[in-house]
Amino acid sequence: MKEKFYSFILELQDTISGTLEKLDGVASFKQDLWEREEGGGGRSRVIENGAVFEKGGVNISAVHGPLPVSMQNYFKVNDVDFYATGLSLVLHPKNPFVPTVHCNFRYFEMYDEKGRIVDSWFGGGLDLTPYYLFEEDATHFHKICKMVCDRHEVADYALFKKKCDEYFHNSHRNEARGIGGLFYDYCKANESFTMEDWYAFQIDMASHFLEAYVPIVEKRKDLEYDQNHRDWQEIRRGRYVEFNLVHDKGTLFGLKTNGRIESILMSLPPHVQWKYDHHPVPESPEHELLKVLQNPKNWV
Repeated sequence: MKEKFYSFILELQDTISGTLEKLDGVASFKQDLWEREEGGGGRSRVIENGAVFEKGGVNISAVHGPLPVSMQNYFKVNDVDFYATGLSLVLHPKNPFVPTVHCNFRYFEMYDEKGRIVDSWFGGGLDLTPYYLFEEDATHFHKICKMVCDRHEVADYALFKKKCDEYFHNSHRNEARGIGGLFYDYCKANESFTMEDWYAFQIDMASHFLEAYVPIVEKRKDLEYDQNHRDWQEIRRGRYVEFNLVHDKGTLFGLKTNGRIESILMSLPPHVQWKYDHHPVPESPEHELLKVLQNPKNWV
């Protein structure tokens, strides 16, 4: 399974990065190949200062070795070895009317002292973080998510959407990071479903990321904006940073397994603001976004 999934994400990284370069039209991805001292490595690709994308990364990794003590405590296991592979993507567009997007598709195995698999699961998802709310964009994104889920008996759109709303939530501010999407984890074989069933769903959802996001970019990337729009975008990016550094489990896992810092923190946007006690004008487009972030809604 791990070889099959790793082969898939190698091709997916090429497909996504190639499509995004064409969409940007100016910038191209810089590639870094890196190795992890304890075992494994990855291929990071970062795009910066483009016509469409101010910063973005499409990274893959496959790391393995003894599970660190901190993660043993987290997973409630003793001394085990692990293998983790996945694709992680974050894109921060320049135009404030184009939303930031994130997705992650991963696979994990744990082994006993004889090298036998004692546990394995898939996890991942995708979510959209707009700075200005276009309801038709949110609906489109969620329709693609639901369409893929509906094709697979293992997938439950309503459940995964609910988990996404709960996970990508800045509890210290009582607001969502964005308008959600899907989030699922610890997707294991059981009496009803096999790992092949989960694999089929995982690759189907990952293969539809571009269909969920690219049409939104094409629709919004040439809209005119001013400095007020940029200021709001950068304030909201601050909330994005807060979530990733305070709450995100993927960031925590990467840091505690001696992951590559540049790859882990590539999700952070280049220009951010933290204005003291900032509140948007009531009934403004900025205020309308906040109302939705404080009260997640169903889009399909």
